Amino acid sequence: MTTTLNHYFRYFTSLILALIVCNCSLESKDSGQGTENVSFSVSEFKDQLLSYEAKKVKTSTLKDKFVGIYFSASWCPPCRTFSPKLVDFRDKNKDQFEVVFVSSDGSQEDQFKYIKKANMKWLTLPNGSEAGSAIAKKFGIRGIPSLVIVSPDGQVVSKNGRGDVTKSPSTALKSWKQLAAK
Repeated sequence: MTTTLNHYFRYFTSLILALIVCNCSLESKDSGQGTENVSFSVSEFKDQLLSYEAKKVKTSTLKDKFVGIYFSASWCPPCRTFSPKLVDFRDKNKDQFEVVFVSSDGSQEDQFKYIKKANMKWLTLPNGSEAGSAIAKKFGIRGIPSLVIVSPDGQVVSKNGRGDVTKSPSTALKSWKQLAAK
């Protein structure tokens, strides 16, 4: 009985979150530049990183890479529109850029169905993890899809990675490198 109640509680919590956070505008209100000197450490993933195949992954795989922390969900139409663009961008830049998916789906099963369907061969946090919630809170995520870009040294260089990748995929990484060098 408790398992069933927990399942329904998580489902309804996710549903309420979905109604609150689904951001249907193409552009973020936050330009993302000048991120108030926010920093991020891969230790904030709390050793909970998983591969797209649900296998545990060490945070050391992110060493020397820009990391895009991607807040998204399968039920969100703007997310389903942006995800293929991010997949293409990441795949073209995977030697220097990696994505960590923070899902707002109602279950781990839904999360991994979305990962498979969208061909997201990148890292993720377990569905509903404390680490994912803490990171979303840290960055003030109020809508999805959202993509926060962190430099290899932990500097947040853009809170509008979605806009950067959408507007200029050919120069986004170069722009982030320039911001990180400042």
